[in-house]
Amino acid sequence: MLWAAVGVAALGFLIALEIAARRYGLPGPITTQAQEVIFAPKSGPLLYASMALMMVVLTWRQRFIAAGVAIGIDVTFLLVRWAIDAKMTAGHPFGNGALWVILGYAVIAVTRRTGRERVLLLKGVGLGLLLVTGRKTGDTWLLITSKTRPAVLDQYVATADHALGNPSWLVGRIVEATGPIGAHVLDYVYIQLAVAAVIVALYQLRNVAVERRFPSHHLVRTFLVIGLLGPGIYMIFPVVGPIFAYGADGGHLAVANLWPDIPPPINTPHHMPFDEITPRNCMPSLHTAWATTIFIHSRKGPRILRFAGTFWLIATLGATLGFGYHYGADLVAGVVFAFTTEAALRSLDRGWDRSGIQLVTYGATVFAALLMSYRYLPMEMAKHPWACGPLLILAMTSVVYGYARTTQLWEPKAAPAPRPEPQPELV
Repeated sequence: MLWAAVGVAALGFLIALEIAARRYGLPGPITTQAQEVIFAPKSGPLLYASMALMMVVLTWRQRFIAAGVAIGIDVTFLLVRWAIDAKMTAGHPFGNGALWVILGYAVIAVTRRTGRERVLLLKGVGLGLLLVTGRKTGDTWLLITSKTRPAVLDQYVATADHALGNPSWLVGRIVEATGPIGAHVLDYVYIQLAVAAVIVALYQLRNVAVERRFPSHHLVRTFLVIGLLGPGIYMIFPVVGPIFAYGADGGHLAVANLWPDIPPPINTPHHMPFDEITPRNCMPSLHTAWATTIFIHSRKGPRILRFAGTFWLIATLGATLGFGYHYGADLVAGVVFAFTTEAALRSLDRGWDRSGIQLVTYGATVFAALLMSYRYLPMEMAKHPWACGPLLILAMTSVVYGYARTTQLWEPKAAPAPRPEPQPELV
């Protein structure tokens, strides 16, 4: 019943977004996903990552068959497109096969499975489709933010960012100095964040096929919730980012072409109009929130997974700042947002108690305080950077420390081994 309710709610949400997108003359998430059954997909690696998530419920033999079928379908599509000279500039040349396999297993679950096996297979299919649908939903949300929020608050965030030393300007110059190699590495990390999340999730879900059940909490849950809640905050606090508001990509709407060479001046900030194309997707930085979540969930994995989680977090922070997509203040808010969301989902899983309520309430309070300070105290923050900068870092660190300390207490304690009773000596 719970899964059915979630499915109905998700379908209703998708239909609402589809209608909203249609009002602006563009296809919504349902249409764009349906198109990828035939047309070139926007992200082939994401579709194969989604299929990998679905396959956690299959046996190894079924996984090899599914992967072979997906590759075979993709080869067929590629040959047909080559034969009719179809252009591939709109997407990846592969990925349709993975989507066909996911949908095929949905049909198999309904027609060929019963009882717990049907439920388990449908959960696997749903998990794979949720990742894909989450991407499409996010794209539609970004469209809505650009259409419904004509004015942005970049000047407020840029002014407040003086308290942190304008890190986007600093890292932007560092990325430029590294040349094309550094930029390409960071760009790949930034784009394939969902694939990194799937790698960690596959480790967490590695025993599903054997145990015939999903763990109560895993990375995909937090990943999807962050993607669902974050765009709602974009509507409240619309920001386009340094490269648009202060860089060449903003064109005539930019304050000036300053990024990344010249930090923005400290002037009284005000709302600034912007175009109806650029997404208002900066506050908070969801890429930072997702990378932070990957880092959190990789801590219990093997050493190579912990190293990968740390690398992805550092590289994502470098990309978000170095490409001018975010201000430093966005990243601080993104970290707090990630830890608060993770704490809420873990509390929901284990049952709400006083420690969980306090942790989530504190994180939400700090997050709201950050947004309020960026909006109403930017001049004070810029004029007193040596006080306000450390306070921002301290506020973020306090949430991280509170999460680490509280969740450590939640971990089950190993019972001490019973001490052997002394044996009487033989005389």
